[in-house]
Amino acid sequence: MTLALPILAVLPDLLAVLRDGPNAVLVAPPGAGKTTAVAPALLGESWCTGEILLLSPRRLAARAAAERMAAQAGEPVGQTFGYATRMDSKRSASTRVTVVTEGIFVNRIQADPELAGVSAVLFDEVHERSLDSDFGLALALDVQGALRPDLRLVAMSATLDGARFSGLMGGAPVIESEGRSYPLTLRHIGRAAEARIEDAVAAAVRTALRDEQGGVLAFLPGVAEIERTAERLEGLGDGIVLHRLHGSLDPAAQRAAIQPDAAGRRKIVLATSIAETSLTLDGIRVVVDSGLARRPRYDRAAGMTRLVTERASQASVTQRAGRAARQGPGAAYRLWEEAATAGLPRFDPPEILEADLSALTLDCALWGVADPRSLAWLNPPPAAAVAEARARLAALAAIDGDGRPTPHGHAIARLPLPPRLGHMLVRAGEIGLAQTAAEIAVLLGERGLGGNDPDLESRLRRWRGERGPRAEGGRKLARRWASLAPLPPAGGVGGGPVARRTAGNETGPPPAPPASGRGEEVGTCIALAFPDRIARRRDASGESWASAGGRGFKLDPATSLARNDWLAVAETQGMASGARILSAAAIDQATVETLFGDRIETRRTVSFDPATGGVQAMRERRLGAIRLTSGPDAAAEPAAIAAALLEGLRTHGLGLLPWSDAALALRHRAAFAAAHGGSALALDDAALLARADEWLVPLLDGKRRLSAIEPGALTDALRNLIGWDDLRTIDRLAPTHFDSPAGSSHPIDYDAEGGPRVDLRPQQLFGLAAHPMIGGGRVPLVLSLTSPAGRPIQTTRDLPGFWAGSWADVAREMRGRYPRHPWPDDPAAAVPTMRTKNADARASQPR
Repeated sequence: MTLALPILAVLPDLLAVLRDGPNAVLVAPPGAGKTTAVAPALLGESWCTGEILLLSPRRLAARAAAERMAAQAGEPVGQTFGYATRMDSKRSASTRVTVVTEGIFVNRIQADPELAGVSAVLFDEVHERSLDSDFGLALALDVQGALRPDLRLVAMSATLDGARFSGLMGGAPVIESEGRSYPLTLRHIGRAAEARIEDAVAAAVRTALRDEQGGVLAFLPGVAEIERTAERLEGLGDGIVLHRLHGSLDPAAQRAAIQPDAAGRRKIVLATSIAETSLTLDGIRVVVDSGLARRPRYDRAAGMTRLVTERASQASVTQRAGRAARQGPGAAYRLWEEAATAGLPRFDPPEILEADLSALTLDCALWGVADPRSLAWLNPPPAAAVAEARARLAALAAIDGDGRPTPHGHAIARLPLPPRLGHMLVRAGEIGLAQTAAEIAVLLGERGLGGNDPDLESRLRRWRGERGPRAEGGRKLARRWASLAPLPPAGGVGGGPVARRTAGNETGPPPAPPASGRGEEVGTCIALAFPDRIARRRDASGESWASAGGRGFKLDPATSLARNDWLAVAETQGMASGARILSAAAIDQATVETLFGDRIETRRTVSFDPATGGVQAMRERRLGAIRLTSGPDAAAEPAAIAAALLEGLRTHGLGLLPWSDAALALRHRAAFAAAHGGSALALDDAALLARADEWLVPLLDGKRRLSAIEPGALTDALRNLIGWDDLRTIDRLAPTHFDSPAGSSHPIDYDAEGGPRVDLRPQQLFGLAAHPMIGGGRVPLVLSLTSPAGRPIQTTRDLPGFWAGSWADVAREMRGRYPRHPWPDDPAAAVPTMRTKNADARASQPR
């Protein structure tokens, strides 16, 4: 079969290019054989005296590629051809070609920038644009340009985007290979909108088994859909074997899905997108494609990565369909209408545009690159994502204010873990919890270990009792990671004083948490990794949770975790406003306060209550957005109380003050005076609030309610605010009283409708031929004339006109009602009086 590989036709061209220059781009469709044929062909070249690293996007593909190359060479894997992944490796001193996952390569080149002993690095499936692949290529190009001009780099792509990679790699020649030309029939069978995806896939698989030949590969978005589809395909018969294929399976189960069935049975493989590229599944002639994919999408607003089920891209569905025609004619059943294909996105977006860039930013800092965007990228990392990553790394004390790695950052980077989990392992090691932290790091990276219980403590307990290569491989990995963690300080866990740390300046390990059981150890470790996801229960059912980072979480109330008051949350899924908790562990408040005592803030709040005109002083302790305790604050600062009272007035108005009549009158007179040519200050609300610090704040000393202010004090404060000169101006333009010809004094109401008004009897105005004026003689005083009983009889702004006009009618009517009072025909010539006629007569008799 190897002799028929299409890639063999262009291998001579590739070898010639690499003899003359360091870089090449190889474009070869799926099935051409590039993954397993290129590396062996390079071993015989004179320049290739060291190791060849072949980068694979997935552990399954890495292991399968090494096994296939070894089988073609007639050797067991681990001799000339080996592999190295996070969970498993087989290689020896004689290994010349090592297939590694992209993350493993990034770690290796960081540890050894010269790549000593490496002759070539082959980047397989670069079109998938994973973050590690893009970053690994950027670092390799940087090394090649500065340290290793002899290092050969080959970018291998299954799609026709070679020109972009050529430009990135200094104009590297592009070699194109033809793919196999086995016929492929596309059958668009559609899917009812209301049908569950597993029902539709199961029905299509049964149709394919009936109408087609060979094995069936069905693509589903995730493990849950695979399991539900498997349930619907039970009882297909003895001649058919059903396999699952996803990253959570142990290597033996994955290998069985890829290889031909030993008993010759017809094979059905239910797979995630893990089977799209880099693998040839023997015996597969039919593909059933759900058209869906589940991919991680980083929600920058929420600060978390969530899994999203979405339509697969055109590039993905093309790759999937090609699985059916790798070894012979095949058919692809697509669960959508043919016209809908054009509406699918053309490609999956590069991961660098959507991922959390914390690890990338820290790696670049360690590489000596302050700005990750300065490296060679097809798509530079977004500036906003880099800024967010720097903020997160600063909160972990991994970088300093200038973006340089701290000693703690170096310790994190030495671990093959993302920054959060690396930080967890380092800090947990310092308090004697390295093994637990390492096990949690494995559980969070390896779905399915210990089951799928959201309670990580329960999962950890079950995993410790599991048998099998995958479980043992995880335990081996945890032990290796734990051995890399620092030891507790001298004196034992928690011994001696422990320096507190702040978000940007850690001076020591976190204090040891209180003595607790295994569950609290798990919660402690998770809290160290995800302090912003510490959550407190909001309701009695345990469904609603508030996190320290300000996000709301949801939890299935039926889970055992719902009975706890506090959780350390590791994983969530969904939108930021109500993400669902996928995994967490119980933690208690005492542990939280011990771990993050330096982050707990005591806040004193003083708020105004408009209903009472007073303040509410509260004291609360908070961890981020979570309120730990709260209660009345008897020791509230007087300045804070005064500020709250003042803010309450600004919000709800000066009407809340206990104004006296004198104070209100002064305000009205000042407003009148200011409006009629005076320089006096207007005492309206806006003017008073603007200068409240001058006249009001001194009155608030020792007061917790506005009603406690003495009304007279308000009047005095206003007079002091106006000043002596302006008070004289107000008195001149807006006198407080009108003195009548009869010698009586009457208060002027400057707030009256229609203008300043005075109430008095007409007898008090007898003998007055001119109308009284105020406002510097420019404004007539409104005279409200009343009967001797105090009832209004006339209002006038023109007293002479009134005497000469309607007075006669008024006097005629009043004489009958009040005959004891004078009602002369000519009031302008009469003597003003405040007495009756008889009283006036007695007063005029000589004594």
